[in-house]
Amino acid sequence: MSAGEQRDGCALVTGGSRGIGAEIARTLAADHWSVGVNYRVDAGGARSVVEEIAAGGGQALEVQADVADESSVERMFETLEEHFGPVLVLVNNAGIRHDRLAQGLSREDWGRVIDVNLHGAFHTIHRAVGPMSRRRFGRIVNVSSISANRPQPGQAAYAASKAGLEGLTRTVAQEVSRRGVTVNAVAPGLVETDFIPEQMESDAAKTAVPARRLGEPSEVAALVSYLVSEEAGYISGTVITMDGGFTAGLGTGGRYWQPKSQSEDE
Repeated sequence: MSAGEQRDGCALVTGGSRGIGAEIARTLAADHWSVGVNYRVDAGGARSVVEEIAAGGGQALEVQADVADESSVERMFETLEEHFGPVLVLVNNAGIRHDRLAQGLSREDWGRVIDVNLHGAFHTIHRAVGPMSRRRFGRIVNVSSISANRPQPGQAAYAASKAGLEGLTRTVAQEVSRRGVTVNAVAPGLVETDFIPEQMESDAAKTAVPARRLGEPSEVAALVSYLVSEEAGYISGTVITMDGGFTAGLGTGGRYWQPKSQSEDE
């Protein structure tokens, strides 16, 4: 592909209106992918990302969908296929949290977290793998979390959804890798976005991380960029942790925040 030439097909980033998702969308656009920037309610944020990509010479389109709703996902894919061709890169970033101790967590909040974080990823993967398999090329990256394996109190729903997402990643990778489709997950730790509780931005939280700092969205986006590249075609079915050494057993591992309900616009 010559410099500046747009790639065939497109990329879709769910939850792309802000934070890590927005940075991934901008990075993939810089890699010459046409990008679908998905949002659920933050239309202004998604439009801002699209305008920024266009200003840099890239192609992008904001697409509204609730990934927990399969029919909404279908309409989103049809819109992108009409504008850019098949979705050949899928980044499942949309996610929400309802952080409460398990005994106080409502069934509604539990269900919504599982619906968005786990069922939503299944819906998009289910829709994407057919066109990817026919093209003999596809890249799926699921954004998990260190909470899948090292949750804090109050994260029952979130941790369960992310653990399930990692299981989904490994299983689908075995099913589709022979067709040139890779499926991987990245598991960030504390990253500087408005998705993390305020307590996680404290000096105590940073001290718990051996790197002594929070991660940057651009660092997550750089890893995703590599995983969707042709050079990463032999990496499939893996979960890559990026947390400044926290889950390596070097951090304090203590409880450094209190459960607090918060959601990321997906």
